[in-house]
Amino acid sequence: MLLFLYGSLLDPKVLARQSGERRLARRLRPAVLADHARRPLRGTPYPTLIRQPGAVTAGALLRPSPAALHRLAAYEGAEYRLTPVRPLTPRGPVHAHAWIAPRWRAG
Repeated sequence: MLLFLYGSLLDPKVLARQSGERRLARRLRPAVLADHARRPLRGTPYPTLIRQPGAVTAGALLRPSPAALHRLAAYEGAEYRLTPVRPLTPRGPVHAHAWIAPRWRAG
């Protein structure tokens, strides 16, 4: 599964610790997600995305191993759901998923 990351998992140390794969950050590829804005998740220091026409959120794409994906899902927790998104790469748009919380949770 191809993931669009836009928050704490962009930090190579956090990604390594949470995925259990020390060099996973080397596989991050830049991407942007149009018509989405990064907002804080109410009551936490973590971000979520909301649909917002005209907004653009920078992030990165990653295809983790099944084991790393399982660990990352546990890190994201029950607040977030894997949601289909269509980020843009230098080669064009791709199908991916992003962990996004319900809109009412955005601050």
